[in-house]
Amino acid sequence: MLTIVCRTKISKGCILKLSSMKREILTKFGNKVRKERAKLGLSQEGLAARAGVHRTYIGMIERAEKNITLENIEKVAKALGLKLSDFFSGF
Repeated sequence: MLTIVCRTKISKGCILKLSSMKREILTKFGNKVRKERAKLGLSQEGLAARAGVHRTYIGMIERAEKNITLENIEKVAKALGLKLSDFFSGF
């Protein structure tokens, strides 16, 4: 977790705001993965196999439990037949 120091005090309000912002983007991303996977009729296992990642990793992404790396975003996008720019449209 990132801690922001506001003047010489740590502001809990700043910390909570960053945590909720981080959670929001992970949730949006996970929902997008789930939606695109469902359009293709793929299971989480099927998508994982196409992307070359473990099956539990896809579930963790969809539940916003994992902060996915750029390399893995590319793998998932390709497995879904999307370009990165298409993948992030509508965010």
